[in-house]
Amino acid sequence: MWGVDRKIAGVVKDFHFESLHERVKPFAIRLEPLLTYCLMVKIQAGSESRVIDQLQKLHQKYSPGFVFDYKFLDQDYQAQYTAEKRVAVLSRYFTGLAILISCLGLFGLAAFTAQRRQKEIGIRKVVGATVGNIVFLLSADFLKWILIAVITAFPLAWWMMNSWLNGFAYKIKIGPDIFIIAGVVTLLITFLTISYQSIRTALANPVKSLRSE
Repeated sequence: MWGVDRKIAGVVKDFHFESLHERVKPFAIRLEPLLTYCLMVKIQAGSESRVIDQLQKLHQKYSPGFVFDYKFLDQDYQAQYTAEKRVAVLSRYFTGLAILISCLGLFGLAAFTAQRRQKEIGIRKVVGATVGNIVFLLSADFLKWILIAVITAFPLAWWMMNSWLNGFAYKIKIGPDIFIIAGVVTLLITFLTISYQSIRTALANPVKSLRSE
C-alpha cells in the first residue's frame, strides 16, 4: 500500500460506509497509532452524558491545550438522507392538503348532484326504491370517475417511484399490493365523503320534492 508492505490483520464483511445511493466499495482500515487524530467509541444507550464527561477528562489528560470535539455517528449517517427526509415531510403535508381539498370538492359536488336530482329520487322512492338503491345510484357516478382516475394515475405513479428508486444502488421492488391498497383507500375515502349527502337525500321525504309537481 503506497509502496509499503502491510500485514493483513483481518477481513470483515461488506458494510455501508457511504450513502445507500452508492454500492459497497473496497475499503481498507489502517492501524497507524502515531497518526491517530480521531477515536470512535461505542456508548451504551442512556449513558451518553457520563461517558462523554469521562472522555473529556481523558482527552485533557493526554492532549492538554487541544479542543475536545465530538459528534455522533448516527448524525452523519442521517445527514446523507437530508433530501429524502425533506421530500418525505413535504409529501405528507401536500398529500393531506390534496386529500382535504378533494374531499371538500366531492362533498360540494355530491350536494349539488343530490339537489339537482331531488325530484328524480323522489319519484324513484315513490315507485319502491330503497335507501340502499338511492345511495348506490348517487355514489356510482362518483366512484366510476374515481376508479378511472385511479387506473390512469397508477402507471404514472409507478414510473415516478421507479425513477426515484433508480437513484439508489440498493432498492426495493414496487409490487402491485401498494397500488391495490392505495386504490381501495381512495375509493373508501370517496364513498365516505359522498355517503353523507347520499344517505341524507335517500332518507328525505319524497312528498317535499314532488310537492311542486
